[in-house]
Amino acid sequence: MLLIDRETVRSLYPMEYAVEVMAEALRRYSGGLADQPLRTILRPASSEDLLGTMPGHVGGDDLAGFGLKAMVLKPGNPARGLDLHIGIVMVFHPETGEPLALMDAGAVTAIRTAAVSAVATDTLAPAGAGDLAILGSGVQARSHLEAMRTVRELRRVRVWSRTPGHAEAYRQWAAAELGLQVETAPTPAEAVLGADLVCTTTAAREPLLEAADIAEGAHVNAVGASFADHRELSSEAVARARLFVDSRESALAESGDLHHPIAEGLIAQDHILAELGEVLLGKHPGRSDARETTLFASLGLGVQDIMSGFAIARAAEREHLGHRFTLD
Repeated sequence: MLLIDRETVRSLYPMEYAVEVMAEALRRYSGGLADQPLRTILRPASSEDLLGTMPGHVGGDDLAGFGLKAMVLKPGNPARGLDLHIGIVMVFHPETGEPLALMDAGAVTAIRTAAVSAVATDTLAPAGAGDLAILGSGVQARSHLEAMRTVRELRRVRVWSRTPGHAEAYRQWAAAELGLQVETAPTPAEAVLGADLVCTTTAAREPLLEAADIAEGAHVNAVGASFADHRELSSEAVARARLFVDSRESALAESGDLHHPIAEGLIAQDHILAELGEVLLGKHPGRSDARETTLFASLGLGVQDIMSGFAIARAAEREHLGHRFTLD
C-alpha cells in the first residue's frame, strides 16, 4: 500500500487534471455508476468536534472501485496552525480488494472541491465572466482562486474575510504564488458588487449575501455551508437563482442554504433544476439566459474523493512516489 503525504498529493493532482476527473465523477454519479450512502456525521454531545465518513463504490472503465474518506473536524485547529479538517482518503485495489493507497484527505478535499466548482463555472457561468469575488480566505478560498483561473480569464478579483488581516494575507499570497492582483473588500456586499463570478467558502451559520447583492447574470458557487445548520445565502437569494446541485439527495438532506427557503415556503424541492452531472450528460440545458443568476450548491460527494484517490494513486505508481508499506 502507498502512503501519500500532502505535498505529494498536491504535486500529483494539478488543478487542470482534477477538473477533468471531477467532471467525469459528476457524470458517473448522475449516470448511476456510483453507489454511496449519505455521509455519516458523528457529533458527540460533549464536544464541538465531529467525525464524518464517506464510503462508496465507483463503476466505469478507469479510476473505479471501492474507497472512503474519513475526516475529523476540529474547530480549535486553526489556532494551533493546523487545518480545520484532518483525515484520510483510502482506495482499494479493484481486483483484489487489498488497500491500494492511503493519503491526506485535507489536500484531496481542497483540490477536488475547487475543481468541482470549476466544472460548475465552466458549465453554467457566462462565457465572458471574469470579475470574481471570493468570500473567505482559508484553504478553500485559495484553491478556488486556482480553480477559477483554469476555466475563465480573470480580469478582477476581490476577497472578503471576517478577519481583515487574513484577507490581506490572502492578497499577498495570490500575488506571490499565482501572480494575481487581488483587492480586499470590507464587507461581503462590497466584495460581490458587480461580480459575475462568486465563490462562497466560509463556515457561516447566518447568511452573508442577500439577493440584491448578487449581480444579474452572475454565477455563484456556494461551497461553505456543507451542514444543515450552516448557510451563506439568504432564502431570497436562493429562491431567485436557478439552482443546480451535485446531488439532489445530499442537498435535500444536508444543505442549510436549501433547508431554510423550503421551510419558509419560498421554494419547493423542485427548485433544484438538475444535478450538475445531468447537465454534463446533456439531460438538462443548464443556463438558458445570460441575465439569469445561476447557483451551484456544493455539498461534496464520496465519488469525488474516491476517483481523486484512484487518480492520485495511479499517478504515484507511475512517478514512483509515496511510501510503500505492507500491513502483514
